[in-house]
Amino acid sequence: MPAVGDFDAKLRPHLEGLLAEGEELEGICACSQQRGLFSGGTVALGITPGRLIMQPLDRRGNPDGEAQSLRPGDIAGAKAEGAGGGWPEIGAAIMDRQAAKLTLKTTRGEKLRLMMMRADSGDLMGKLGGGEGQRRGVEALGRWFGRVAE
Repeated sequence: MPAVGDFDAKLRPHLEGLLAEGEELEGICACSQQRGLFSGGTVALGITPGRLIMQPLDRRGNPDGEAQSLRPGDIAGAKAEGAGGGWPEIGAAIMDRQAAKLTLKTTRGEKLRLMMMRADSGDLMGKLGGGEGQRRGVEALGRWFGRVAE
């Protein structure tokens, strides 16, 4: 797995290669994904204006398998720890916490559980939590939920 601070730099070229012409990558978050009671993995979550791109990663932090694209219409429900009802509150909850748990339910019935840290730059804990790239990615995710709720 790459050093967390290098996450954005390492995965940005791959995620940009998955974009449609004219689409912009607003941010990238490192997330742990819980798949079962005792299983999970790491994903890179790419945020664009119109969709989220979930790219599974192997143990070394390299892309592993097919990326999943989620547009707002593909998400039947979403909740975040500490959020009330509605997507705008989800964005605020993600940006207000050091660590956030986001649960997405897709229209296909799949439940995606993602956990992420929002790193503040400048101190050791912020750098260990992903540094500036992680902070920008989490903020982009929070704005995405606020924007698609409008």
